[in-house]
Amino acid sequence: MLLEFRLRNFRVFRDEATLSLIASSDKALLEQNTVATGITAAPRLVRTAAVYGPNAGGKTTLLRGLQLMRGVVLESASLKPDQTFNVQPFQLDAAARSEPTLFEATLLIDGVRHQYGFEFTPTRITKEWLLVYKTARPQTWFNRNYDLVSGKEDYEFSSHLSGPKKVWQDATRPNALFLSTAVQLNSETLQPLFKWFASALHVFLDGGLIPHDFSTGMVEEKKGRDAIAAMLNAADIGIRGIAVERKKGVQHQFLINPATGEANTAQTEHEFLWPKFQHIAGEMRAEFDYTDESQGTQKLYALAGPILDIIEKGYLLVIDELDRSLHPLLVRQIVQTFQDPAINTRGAQLLFTTHDTSLLDATLLRRDQIWFAEKNEAQASQIAPLTDFSPRKDEAFERGYLGGRYGGVPVLDNRLLPAGRHATR
Repeated sequence: MLLEFRLRNFRVFRDEATLSLIASSDKALLEQNTVATGITAAPRLVRTAAVYGPNAGGKTTLLRGLQLMRGVVLESASLKPDQTFNVQPFQLDAAARSEPTLFEATLLIDGVRHQYGFEFTPTRITKEWLLVYKTARPQTWFNRNYDLVSGKEDYEFSSHLSGPKKVWQDATRPNALFLSTAVQLNSETLQPLFKWFASALHVFLDGGLIPHDFSTGMVEEKKGRDAIAAMLNAADIGIRGIAVERKKGVQHQFLINPATGEANTAQTEHEFLWPKFQHIAGEMRAEFDYTDESQGTQKLYALAGPILDIIEKGYLLVIDELDRSLHPLLVRQIVQTFQDPAINTRGAQLLFTTHDTSLLDATLLRRDQIWFAEKNEAQASQIAPLTDFSPRKDEAFERGYLGGRYGGVPVLDNRLLPAGRHATR
C-alpha cells in the first residue's frame, strides 16, 4: 500500500510536494473509507484519494511522476551506458534547470514500512536511499550519493541488507538504480520492493483510455467473463453478454532510440483477441463490435478487468481523469467499490484526478481524501489536502470548492473570447 509520494523539480513542480494517503484522526467514515495498517506511525490509510484542480494545474504531472518513478525502477538496469532519462526539471527557474529531480515513495510491504527514493538528472542517478522501519527506528539499508563537484560516488550499507553488496555496487552504472541492478543480480532481500513497482502499481494516464487487452484476456475464462459481464450489467449500459473473437492482424511498432533520436518502424503479424458485446431488447438480440460501442462503454470495459484484479490482489490503481466519458453516478460507484470493506478486503487503493465536483460529498469522501493542485505566482504547482483549510464537518465541499475557498480552480475572465470576436458556427 502507498503511504506517501514525494517529488521535487519535476515538470511543473519546482518545490517539494508530498501526497499523503495516511488517514487523519477524523472518525468520519472510518471503517468504510480507511484501512488499518498495524503500524503505529500510520495506523490507518485512506482507500481512495481524489485530486482536483484547474487545467494545467499539475494534477496529471503528479501522477506522471509516479509513472516515471516506476519506469526508472523497472528499466534503468537494462539501459545502455549512454542512454539518458526522459526527465524534465522545472523550466521557469534558472537554478532548477540544472538541479536533479527527486522521487520518493513510502510503502507498506508485508506489514513493514519502506521509504525508498532517488534523485536523478537526464544522465545519471545522483542519490538513492532505502529506509526500512521494522521497529520505530529506521534501518538505512543503503545510501548512495554522487558528489557533483568531485565526481565521486559513495555508498553506505547496513548489515540488514544481505547479499554481495560490493558486487552489486560495482555493477551499478551511473544511469542505473542500485535497487534495479541488485534485483537483476538476484537480490532476494530487495525483491519485494522491486515487485511492488512491477506488479502492485498500475498507472493509467491520458484520461484513463487504456487498451482492452487485459479485460479481454479475462473474458476468455468463465470466471473472468462472468465478473466483467456483471460489472457492465450493473452499470446499466445494455450489455448482457461478452464474447471473444480471435483475429489475425499486423502490429505496427514505432521505435525511437532515446540516445540518438533515430526512429525505426517494424511490422509483425500476430493473433489478437477482440471483444464482442451482446445486447438484448425484448426478444431481439444483436452483437456489436467493440468499436461500435460508446467511448464510455469502451473505457468501462477496459477498466473492468484491471479494477477487478487490483481489488482482488490489494494493489494500487492510479488513473488520470477517472470521470472522462463516464457518468457521475458510475464514477461514484467505482469509488464506492474501493471503499466497500466487504468487497475490498485486501486494502486496494484508488488514486485519481477528476473535475467531477459531485464527488465532493461528505457522505462519500473524508476531508483527508480530497486534494487540490494549482500553480502559484511563479507558475510552479503545489498540492494541498482539504484538511489544510479546516472545513467544518457539515460544510458543503462542492460549493466551497467552486466558490474558490480551497483554491484549485481556474481564474476566468468574464469572456473566453475577446470582445467583438465570436465563435465560428
